[in-house]
Amino acid sequence: MEIKILGTGCPKCMKLEAMVKTAVSKLGLDAEITHVTDIDKILSYDVMMTPALVVDGVVKLSGKLPSETALEKFLQ
Repeated sequence: MEIKILGTGCPKCMKLEAMVKTAVSKLGLDAEITHVTDIDKILSYDVMMTPALVVDGVVKLSGKLPSETALEKFLQ
């Protein structure tokens, strides 16, 4: 599984990254987590608001932080 957090490094982006790492560990997933900060790469996903979550190339969330339950559903 490939997970990307899209964001320039704002506090919400950092929080999403921490939430994803916690959820991946809790669920026992084999995942590569990458934080994408390059604005051109972020825009290539047609994301207008960050933070955004991309799982296996599909944008699952943009512009807000998910609940813990919602995040786990995105990752399963």
